[in-house]
Amino acid sequence: MTEPRRNPVAIIESLDFEGHGVAHVDGKTVFIDGALPFERVEYSSYRKKPGFENAQAVAILRESFMRVRPKCQHFGVCGGCSMQHVDASAQVAAKQRVLEDNLNRIGNVRAQTLLAPIYGPTWGYRHRARLSARYVAKKGTVLVGFHEKRSSFIADMQSCEILPKKISDLLLPLRELVMNLSIRERMPQVELAVGDAVDVLVLRVMEPLTPADEELVRAFADRHAVQFWLQPKGPETAYPFHPLDAPALTYSLPEFDVVMPYKPTEFTQVNPHINRVLVGRALRLLDPQPGERVADLFCGLGNFTLPIARLGASVLGIEGSKQLVERAREGALKNGLAERTEFQVANLFEMTEEIMAGLGHFDRMLIDPPRDGAMEVCKSISAEHGPRRIVYVSCNPATLARDANVLVHVKGYTLKAAGVVNMFPHTGHVESMAWFEKE
Repeated sequence: MTEPRRNPVAIIESLDFEGHGVAHVDGKTVFIDGALPFERVEYSSYRKKPGFENAQAVAILRESFMRVRPKCQHFGVCGGCSMQHVDASAQVAAKQRVLEDNLNRIGNVRAQTLLAPIYGPTWGYRHRARLSARYVAKKGTVLVGFHEKRSSFIADMQSCEILPKKISDLLLPLRELVMNLSIRERMPQVELAVGDAVDVLVLRVMEPLTPADEELVRAFADRHAVQFWLQPKGPETAYPFHPLDAPALTYSLPEFDVVMPYKPTEFTQVNPHINRVLVGRALRLLDPQPGERVADLFCGLGNFTLPIARLGASVLGIEGSKQLVERAREGALKNGLAERTEFQVANLFEMTEEIMAGLGHFDRMLIDPPRDGAMEVCKSISAEHGPRRIVYVSCNPATLARDANVLVHVKGYTLKAAGVVNMFPHTGHVESMAWFEKE
C-alpha cells in the first residue's frame, strides 16, 4: 500500500526575480526554492504569511526542460548561488522577463526595442567576493566561505565554481592558515579582489597579528603568489601587508585604452568580462561627442567617466564617497584624462531641481545608482532643459522601473531601448540598462 504524501504538491507557473518557482495553491502565492516553470513539485513551507508562502522543493515529480545538473557540489547548501539548476540561457531569458514585467507593472512603460542580453562566462567569473571566516569549536576547524542559505552558518566549502579556479583552490589552504593564527577567533572575514596583475586577499583583523602570525601570512602569500592586505577597522583602514612590491591592483577597459587603479575594499564590478561589454554598450547608446558636456552620476571610481572622456567629451562625475572620488581623480590623471574630467562629492539621494540647475547644462547623462535607484535625480531633471539622452544602468529592475515612470510620464522622455546584463550568473541578481531620449 502506497504511503500518502505528507507535503503539498504544486505546479510551477514561472520564476520570480530571485529565481524561485512561483505557484498558486488554494488562492495563495507560493514561492518555492529549487523549483522551475512547468514542474510538478512536492514542497515544504518554511515561512507562511496571510498572502504568500516561502517553501523549499523536496521532490521533483515532473522535471522542466530548463533543469540542468548543478556543477557545484555545495549548491543547495551554500547561499552564494540560487540558479545553478537552471540552464544558462534560461537564466538570461528569465531575467529579461523580470525586467519587462517590472517596466510594465511598476513603471507603466514599455521599451520600443529590447536589447539583446549581455552575457559571458558562467563559471569562475567572480573577481570580487567577501568570504566569512569562523572558527567552529565543535568541528575543531575554521570555515571560510559564503553563508548557508537562509542561515548565519558558514557553508563547509572545499571549492567554489563561481570563483576563479586559483582562488577556489585556496579555500582549504586558507582554512588551515586561519586555523593556525593566534587570532583565529578574531578574524571574521576574507575579502577577495582579483586584478589584472595581482590577486589580493584582505584579512579583517580585529586584533593585531603576532610575529608568528605574520610569518605564517608571509609564507602563505609567497607560496600561493597572492598579496595580503590587513583591515583593522572599516574598509578605509585596509593597507598592504605582504609583499609590498606587488603590482598595483587594476582592471582594464581595452576598448577605451583605460586602466583603472583601485583598492581591494573599494567597489568595482564583480565580473570584469561582463563589465567591459557593459561599458561598451552603455557608451554606444550614450554616443557622447567631442566637445559635449556629459554628467556621470553615481560615478564611483570612474568606470564610465574615463571612457566617456576618452571619446572627447567633457565629463562631470558625481559620487557620494570621497574615497571613490579620490580614486577617480587618480585614474583620470594616470590615463591622461584629467583635463576633460571633473569630479564632485555629493549625496545624490538629496538632489533637488535647484542643485541640478546649478550644475549647468548637460548634453547627455549617464546614471548608475545602487539598488535604491535615482528617484531624486530623475525628479530634479528639467523637463525643458534636461539632457537630450540618458542612459541608466541599474542593479535593481524595480527601482529602474519606478524611475522610468518619472522620466517618461513626468519629464517627457521616450524609453527607446532596455535589456538585461547577466553580471551574476547562477544568481537571481538582475543588472539592466535603459536608453531614454527627449524627442
